[in-house]
Amino acid sequence: MADVKRLASADGAVYGDKVRRRLLREAVLMYEANQRVGTASTKGRSDVSGSHRKLWRQKGTGRARPGNVTNPVWRGGGTMHGPKPRDFSYAMPKKALRQACRSALLSKFQDDEVFQIPSLSFDKPSTKQAAALVQSLGTEGSFLFVNAEHDETVWRSFRNLRNVWLTTVESLNAYDLLRAKYLVVTEASVKKLEERFGHGE
Repeated sequence: MADVKRLASADGAVYGDKVRRRLLREAVLMYEANQRVGTASTKGRSDVSGSHRKLWRQKGTGRARPGNVTNPVWRGGGTMHGPKPRDFSYAMPKKALRQACRSALLSKFQDDEVFQIPSLSFDKPSTKQAAALVQSLGTEGSFLFVNAEHDETVWRSFRNLRNVWLTTVESLNAYDLLRAKYLVVTEASVKKLEERFGHGE
């Protein structure tokens, strides 16, 4: 694509002047925790099938004092302190998530990992055209395309490409930015990003 260009500088008034790495780490941990299904489950002593009869008398045998076959010490017994289904999700303040996204954007600019294209649209869904667009960027790695608005045709064109993701300005977050090597924005999405993040803290 002839009109591809790199954006190597960011407006400090929009994206700030410092990458907040600790905040980025906290945001990524939250997004990853929210993706956990939390369905791991083990059987405790009370859940294992087996007799509750005492295996042998308490004293006089010279052997360890036994319980029953569900004892966690025994093979086939219950699991001590094993995982149970739980919800790992939690939420950070919206202001913190917004600042984390700004820092992630700033880091992309500082690392010279931002491409700008005039627009992102197709007449009909075409994975072939989407792949050609990715190849025209002239580099290898993972890519995050940011469109100003959701376009079903564009989404269907990109959905089968490996290590290529598509999102909108409103849905953009720090996790999506950091998991992709390169950021690809359109002229319209750049303006919307400045509107979204250009109001200070």
